[in-house]
Amino acid sequence: MYNIAVVTATRAEYGLLLPVIRRLHRVGVLRLLVTGAHLCPRLGQTVQEIEQDGVPIAARLPIFPEEETEPVGRTIARTIEVFDDYFAAHRPDAVLLLGDRFEIFAVAAAAAARHIPIAHISGGDVTLGAADEYYRHCITKMASLHFPSCVDSAARLLRMGEEPQRVFNVGGLGDENIRTMPKMSREELCSSTGFPLERPFGLVTYHPETAADAGDPAAQTAALCQALEAVEGVFWVLTGSNADAGGQVCTAMLRDFAAAHPGRAGFVQSLGLKRYLSAMQYAAVVAGNSSSGVVETPTFGVPAVNIGRRQAGRIICQNVLCCPANAADIEVALRKALTPDFAAQARQTVSPYDGGPTAEKLVGILLNFDFSRPKKFYDAT
Repeated sequence: MYNIAVVTATRAEYGLLLPVIRRLHRVGVLRLLVTGAHLCPRLGQTVQEIEQDGVPIAARLPIFPEEETEPVGRTIARTIEVFDDYFAAHRPDAVLLLGDRFEIFAVAAAAAARHIPIAHISGGDVTLGAADEYYRHCITKMASLHFPSCVDSAARLLRMGEEPQRVFNVGGLGDENIRTMPKMSREELCSSTGFPLERPFGLVTYHPETAADAGDPAAQTAALCQALEAVEGVFWVLTGSNADAGGQVCTAMLRDFAAAHPGRAGFVQSLGLKRYLSAMQYAAVVAGNSSSGVVETPTFGVPAVNIGRRQAGRIICQNVLCCPANAADIEVALRKALTPDFAAQARQTVSPYDGGPTAEKLVGILLNFDFSRPKKFYDAT
């Protein structure tokens, strides 16, 4: 194995992949392909964060239009075409993909169509409230090598017909980042963001729900803002939404909320990995519907409020409160999460995603795996 393409389309995904990317770069096999939100001005153009890390970018492959008006199906079609062209001209020995977004599904389809082996991180998870659910499982069936993040997900992959010798439970990359990455002091975080974070603050990220029967993202974001306004004594750090349909609406409403509540809230499109994890470490509560709210907060033992159905089906640890996406229930959950009793309960949480040196194990397996072996369906008993 001498040429591994690693694809990143979002800030969250890049943050998780960074230790793997650095290890692959050190051994000289990395080909980093940057796409999606990273290259889109309306979504923060977060390729700048990659550039600041000094990671070499092999190719920048734009797939999003300037305005959020295009149906997801057309973006998927364009992504397949863009990556098919790239793979035709620069065929890698394998493609490493993380997660379950529609962009990553499209990249997997392009790779699979050219019989390029796929290694997949975080397969076997369940998120019943998002279209990501079926994109993730489709990627699983196209992939030859799997790196699930916990025991439950690994077992689910076997039940889906994946051979045991292709499934390696290495733990969660987010969990490892939290345990190993140097983080900013509270004073450095205040200085970097310009926000008054010496006082209690909440970290808020909200994305549109993408299930077939998902509600109106504008109404849900309005409910969130109403609840944030009702809970006083906390400064709210609001971050931008993702590239899903309705994301621009969520982002605009959160930005407007911050502008209308100076001294009580601040908006930033993207904190970047180090600032985001540092903010999570010091937060009195993490709120919204990002996967980090249920997957990464357990490692810190920080209270979290998971809103709506986007993460339904994931493991919910004792530091997480789940509530419907309406103002009254969000407010109740926030108030409970901010109590001393719940904070004490949250601190006792044990993360199910602690796999030790996850990136080291993952890269070692990836570099030595024999992708030439034909994949067979495994009939679990």
